[in-house]
Amino acid sequence: MADTGLSQIGQIAINVHDSNRATEFYRDKLGMKHLFSAGHLAFFDAGGVRLMLSPPEKPEFDHPSSILYFKVDDIQQQYEAMQARGVNFEDKPHVVAPMPTYDLWMTFFRDSENNLLGLMSEVAR
Repeated sequence: MADTGLSQIGQIAINVHDSNRATEFYRDKLGMKHLFSAGHLAFFDAGGVRLMLSPPEKPEFDHPSSILYFKVDDIQQQYEAMQARGVNFEDKPHVVAPMPTYDLWMTFFRDSENNLLGLMSEVAR
């Protein structure tokens, strides 16, 4: 019997109101790899998952996106680099969960469309 459970995410959509402004933010401020654009849609590579920036198709879809957490190796270095590129953070990197072999660090920022995004890092003890 074939496994019919879901496992891999192929694409995540983020609502945007200004496609050009959002594309510049994700490409220039976050340093993400821009794959292609098609009309008002822009696509980026997020570690093998395609990230699609898209205006909402209907009024009922016009709401902030889910929080995306970008995994980084060195959260302090990434935080400083992104601040230098003009990204405004909601807070400073901080420990959210001490685990047995590492501390889980996070910090949050907003994109050009006011969607909340996060950085996360597993820092070895």
